[in-house]
Amino acid sequence: MLMSEAHPSGLPCYRVLPAGDTALTIELGEGIDRRISALVLALTRRLNERLLRGVVETLPTLRSLTVYYDPLVLPAKSLLAHIEELMYGLKMGEQTGHSWVLPVCYDPSLALDLEDVAARSGLAPGQVIERHSGITYHVYMLGFLPGQAYMGDVPAELALQRREIPRQRIPPGSLAIATTMTCIFPLETPCGWHVIGRSPVALWQTRPRPHALLAPGDKREYESLLARAAESAPRVASDSPAGAAA
Repeated sequence: MLMSEAHPSGLPCYRVLPAGDTALTIELGEGIDRRISALVLALTRRLNERLLRGVVETLPTLRSLTVYYDPLVLPAKSLLAHIEELMYGLKMGEQTGHSWVLPVCYDPSLALDLEDVAARSGLAPGQVIERHSGITYHVYMLGFLPGQAYMGDVPAELALQRREIPRQRIPPGSLAIATTMTCIFPLETPCGWHVIGRSPVALWQTRPRPHALLAPGDKREYESLLARAAESAPRVASDSPAGAAA
């Protein structure tokens, strides 16, 4: 529908595509890249803060933002004009998020693929745990299951392709890796990722209302907290809003 090239006026390169007659998708780049994600989240924040009448929902993804709207209240032409205005001066560091520390247990009884991941990566199981747990992860997007956060980027030596044969089901809380991403699966589900641990924290909260614990732009730090993972009331810590991980 609309394509814009970057130019000295400060308008970044982007394009807008129709997604049916009640949604527009603003693409800001290609691939999985924190710089692209930062622009997506900054645009999401700007649009949400404007409180446009007729905007129903904003949905940030790895490289784009989909805006659902009511065309009887907000015509597409008007929404496009607002989007172009919001794109001027858009900066990667504008978005804010929370920083979380969640317990994860990497015990072999829960880490179904830990030995295989170690063999594939040329590391010892303890080294896999050390490398995976030593990263502060950026939440790129939510999707697939309620509350499921796609986080990156895993260390290069752990960036493996998906399993050749997916499992028919894995239990809730399973921590897994595939390509450059890592996830904690909030519900029982079929899965082709490599399971290397489990977290007791519910990423899909039902009280006081259904909502996801994590949000795009949050920082997520894994720690090898084996003792806390076994406690009946695991610690979940969140700081005040902070910038997304660099």
